[in-house]
Amino acid sequence: MTQTNSPRRSGPARFRPRVGNKRPAQKRGGYSGGARHNEPRNERINEYVSKGENTLKIIPLGGQEEVGRNMTIFEYGKDIVILDMGVQFPEEDMPGIDYIIPNISYLQGKEKNIRGVIFSHGHLDHIGAAPILLDKLNYPPIVGRDLTICLVKKRLEDYAKNSAKKLHVIPVKSTEDKIKLGNFNISFFDIEHSIMDAVGVILQTPSATVIHPGDWTMDKDPISGKFLSYDHLSYLPSPKVLMLESLGAVDNRPSHTTEKEMYANLERLISEATGKVIIGTFSSQIRRVGHILEYARSIGKKVALDGFSMKMNVEIAKELGYIKADKETLITVNDLHKYPENKIIIVCTGAQGEGNAVLSRIITGDHRFIKVRKQDTVIFSSSVIPGNERTIQRLKDNLYRQCDNVIHSDIMDVHTSGHCNAQNIKEMIKQVKPDFFLPTYANHYMLKESAKLAVEAGMHKANIFVLDNGSVLEFSSQGEPKLHDKKAPSSYVFVDGLGVGDIGQVVLRDRQAMAQDGMFVVIITLDSQTGQVRNSPDIISRGFIYMRESKDLLYQVRQKVKDIVHHSTGNKGHIDEEYIKDQVRDKIGQFLYTRTERRPMVLPVLIEV
Repeated sequence: MTQTNSPRRSGPARFRPRVGNKRPAQKRGGYSGGARHNEPRNERINEYVSKGENTLKIIPLGGQEEVGRNMTIFEYGKDIVILDMGVQFPEEDMPGIDYIIPNISYLQGKEKNIRGVIFSHGHLDHIGAAPILLDKLNYPPIVGRDLTICLVKKRLEDYAKNSAKKLHVIPVKSTEDKIKLGNFNISFFDIEHSIMDAVGVILQTPSATVIHPGDWTMDKDPISGKFLSYDHLSYLPSPKVLMLESLGAVDNRPSHTTEKEMYANLERLISEATGKVIIGTFSSQIRRVGHILEYARSIGKKVALDGFSMKMNVEIAKELGYIKADKETLITVNDLHKYPENKIIIVCTGAQGEGNAVLSRIITGDHRFIKVRKQDTVIFSSSVIPGNERTIQRLKDNLYRQCDNVIHSDIMDVHTSGHCNAQNIKEMIKQVKPDFFLPTYANHYMLKESAKLAVEAGMHKANIFVLDNGSVLEFSSQGEPKLHDKKAPSSYVFVDGLGVGDIGQVVLRDRQAMAQDGMFVVIITLDSQTGQVRNSPDIISRGFIYMRESKDLLYQVRQKVKDIVHHSTGNKGHIDEEYIKDQVRDKIGQFLYTRTERRPMVLPVLIEV
């Protein structure tokens, strides 16, 4: 490993950070030690043009306008380093889409310049797109901690067998490791998050030092007993650019549930349960699953895991030594019937209401081995992912009908978030004292709220940049920022089955139209000699009308089709298929709207005989 310079090294000679509330005569800093300032930025900053001079460009390709699809490009000269390659899960108006990945058009032709891809942690919104994007980028080196790398490898193998063998891995064994990737000096720092081996990243270049914690939180009473401080990051070379995940910027609670409080509540519920205990949580909550296994062993209960990702993640954690599970405690769901129900704990996926996930199948009665009874205790040990509120509410309603002991965060603290709150953001800024602040990894309104918090914490508003996906923020050798007018491509790339990017907006609009008003297929048999309709047109309706109860409407449509074809072919019987299809599509569509006030997708099919 190549050692980076000491974190106390001074920054570029022409950029001097502000000390306290004093402002250097020529240059400005970002953090003012708590006082608010509204000093304007130097007007010449946006006039800066770099010719033949290396600069640092920060280009987020996702994560600036949504929760997920996290990926950021850092480019210095001809050296490129990428942080994270995440997926975004589809929204309700994206029927049939499996997930969405970042658009990497900007990197086309630059593949050989990519010095490495750093993965901050193993959640799918940070590693989920790796199998597709690493392949498209010719498998550049990847950097990450043990669990993260194992999860990336597993995802690659699930996508394409033996693809993990193509990886060139640079492991991060400790946050003391230093790595040189071209002109980037990479170092790391400890952060708190809801998955093991999460790590913060420092990217030092001659133009600026970028500090990026990835996803993070501050636990004031961590189970480990070790309190994390970020004061040491304030000594990094200036200008310091803090890129901070801001998902909790609108969470104004003074504190959130600590791990100790959560574990105490879980232990009490498990020990007092009269029936079996079912705990729905995220498969990435490996530390939580490990704690449940240890506690179950101490009180003589058995634990069964269910859910493919849950079992896979725990198996990886066991191989790495992160979880200790003896054969007496960890059993399979097939063996649940061998033990008294008050001695059983089931930890499973599906707390977000996913249709075919374990918890959903248990509640609907479709699970082969697990049935919910009135005396059971069911615990939702997870937060609600934005967009899943209605689905989870339906799941809870159905569960309440079957079970008398349903516990979730509205009732008791049985989950602790892996994300910051508003107070955490202000505290992080005060500790790091950045010169520039870039809120990241959240919806746009959250980024704007995070920017307000930075001002409250002492940042100058002019030194805060709320970027969009595709924005290009450039730092010159003087450490001055310039936001480009032109953006990098960042449009959605949809993944549907084996198709990557072949579902565009036109196809998606067609799916939305069919989902909204259905489909109406008109099959017309034409006489090739006369151009007239032979027999009565066949009609297929899906999602529009129930044909058995709409015979009058169908009769009118058939007569209308005959008239349209007759006028379209003319007296000579000339057949122009495309013209006839357009006429049928438009006029039948208008006719159906006048009769039903609905607009199904009309699909004419012509058959010449």
